[in-house]
Amino acid sequence: MSEWWRDAVCYQIYPRSYMDSNGDGVGDLPGITSRLDHLQWLGVECIWLSPTFPSPNEDWGYDVADYYGVHPDLGTLADMDALIEAGRERGIRIVLDLVPNHTSAAHPWFQDARSSRTSEHRDWYVWGDSKVEGEPPNNWTSSFLGSAWGYDEGAGQWYLHNFLRGQPDLNWWNADVRDEFDRIYRFWFDRGVAGFRIDVAHMIIKDKELRDNPPPEDSDFLLDHIRGQVPLYNSNRPEVHEIYQRWRALAEDYDESKMLVGETFVPSLDQLMAYYGQGDELSLAFNFPFLTAPFEADGLCALVERTEELLPNGCVPVWTGSNHDMSRLPTRWAGGAPDRTRCALLMLLALRGAVFLYYGDEVGLPDTDVPLDRLLDPVTIKLQPVLNRDAARTPMQWEASDGAGFTTPGVEPWLPFGDVAAYNVASQRDDRSSTLHFVRDLIALRRERPELRTGAYTTLYSRDGLWAWRRGDSTVSAVNLGESAANVDGARGTVLIGTDRARDGEKVDGALRLEPNEGVLVGEELSS
Repeated sequence: MSEWWRDAVCYQIYPRSYMDSNGDGVGDLPGITSRLDHLQWLGVECIWLSPTFPSPNEDWGYDVADYYGVHPDLGTLADMDALIEAGRERGIRIVLDLVPNHTSAAHPWFQDARSSRTSEHRDWYVWGDSKVEGEPPNNWTSSFLGSAWGYDEGAGQWYLHNFLRGQPDLNWWNADVRDEFDRIYRFWFDRGVAGFRIDVAHMIIKDKELRDNPPPEDSDFLLDHIRGQVPLYNSNRPEVHEIYQRWRALAEDYDESKMLVGETFVPSLDQLMAYYGQGDELSLAFNFPFLTAPFEADGLCALVERTEELLPNGCVPVWTGSNHDMSRLPTRWAGGAPDRTRCALLMLLALRGAVFLYYGDEVGLPDTDVPLDRLLDPVTIKLQPVLNRDAARTPMQWEASDGAGFTTPGVEPWLPFGDVAAYNVASQRDDRSSTLHFVRDLIALRRERPELRTGAYTTLYSRDGLWAWRRGDSTVSAVNLGESAANVDGARGTVLIGTDRARDGEKVDGALRLEPNEGVLVGEELSS
């Protein structure tokens, strides 16, 4: 199938935290390659690697200094080629994280741009003159708070940085910038990558006139109130869709199987759907209204229904519960409760469309308590305890040992481990009742039952914390997120999998009682 991503189970890896192959406490590409057998056993079809490009790591890889290389901490281009090939041999595709909104200030393009107002790359970035003496060109605020403008003394102008000062924004009105990124796409496609996750996909284009953003109204996004403005002119501009139409055409002309998934952090589902176009823009667009919603049946059900209603014809949704910028789902959604974590994982893997798991989700890994003196992320250092991104970026825990199977015993990892004894792959692999086997068995059910891959989504009901839905004609899923036991009506067949594995194989004929924080997937017997 050329559009493999339509129902794929993908897996996000933070490369510095997955597997350290050389004993320096930092994960790397050879380490990921050495753990591909785990991912093949788990059943995932695709890996999304958080940034692997050379970078000064002011924003841990999201400040790119070279789009054609690999960060020395992570390995070499040869190591990337080896990972892509080893993945191909196991049926696992590799997706890279592309950052087109901005570069590092250390990128040669920006070094040239700031050297002279007539330099070759000057217009590759967004520059502006003071509105009044000593003041920025407009009122735009950074996504990390504070002004989005930095003054460059040598250039005598302000440059736009919608994130850190060391992340100057590219000027996507410039045709040379667009042509250069076409070359970047082709360079990596030629090396065998299956696609790209596009960072801050909603922010690439800015208003040409650099108009001031308006203040928020009561009904606006909470983040807009924190920033003190609605990012009307430096985010979600209508002209951005021309870029995605261009990139989708480039990808499909190259190979119809290439996938583009966007970090589309927009506040409404109506805005989100625009990034699919008419099936001619992004392949998938991350659903942040769903990801950031409370873990409550009625609200999540309503978001899924509305998503399904608004999707352009022929397009599919994508679901995820954790990522490198968010608190992990076992903490944020489940409050640390293992049974509630399993309800979240069942929900994700039983909905229609693609699913992205975050490394550690498969063992129910919660956020790690990172001491203040071990924090590394500058945004976390600035905004904690409101935001702590380091808590979700700590090393993968492979076994209950010194080094956790991640690094050489006695070596301190770049970020600390969490509860290694409670959450590690080796012990859960030996336990058939574990979260690891629960996730593996759910993924296997998606392969075995066509309805879980392509069957239509239909809500049966959402009431008193109980949410039940049908996929196709013969598969029913339900999660009880309420405080009381509840009956699932209308389910017939066999419990294919339950958050309580003792219920697997239980016969169901019309009613099924679920305790609080319990979920099941029920299916009729498939004809051979």
